[in-house]
Amino acid sequence: MTKSKQKGMQRIVLLLLFSIILLACNKNNDVVAQVKAQAIVDDNIIDQYLSKHNLTATKIDTTGVRYIINTPGNINSLYTSSTSITVGYSGVLLSTGQTFVQTGNIHPSFILGQVIRGWQLGIPKVTQGGTITLFVPSRQAYGPYAQSDYNLPANAVLIFTITVYKVTN
Repeated sequence: MTKSKQKGMQRIVLLLLFSIILLACNKNNDVVAQVKAQAIVDDNIIDQYLSKHNLTATKIDTTGVRYIINTPGNINSLYTSSTSITVGYSGVLLSTGQTFVQTGNIHPSFILGQVIRGWQLGIPKVTQGGTITLFVPSRQAYGPYAQSDYNLPANAVLIFTITVYKVTN
């Protein structure tokens, strides 16, 4: 192969690599844009729901999770990601008002660091014996992934009412 052909091939390879890098960057930007757009949609859905029902909820920083403390609890509780929590809860799909999960008389235990992010942020707002209502945007729950076990669509905005029965470190 002549030197001019080698240089031509090198240019083509460099152009292809540059094109691939540009496409990858654009794809990443599309994902970021999609996440930001969904965050705006979720936040608006929660704000409209709260307004319609005359509810005042506190917002947890920039996460989009909002909460109402129904009962603060009566036993000081320290929470870490490895804390075991025993809870009773019900979950409602905000868009339909339909309950998709409810514990009833069963009180399961979870490791706080292993539950959805909305719970990790909200549950520590109450102590043992407390009850909290969480308004959880999809990005702090299951995101763009449908949950067939619960019959939840992708990007589901959820409401949880949670009673904390026991906190163990």
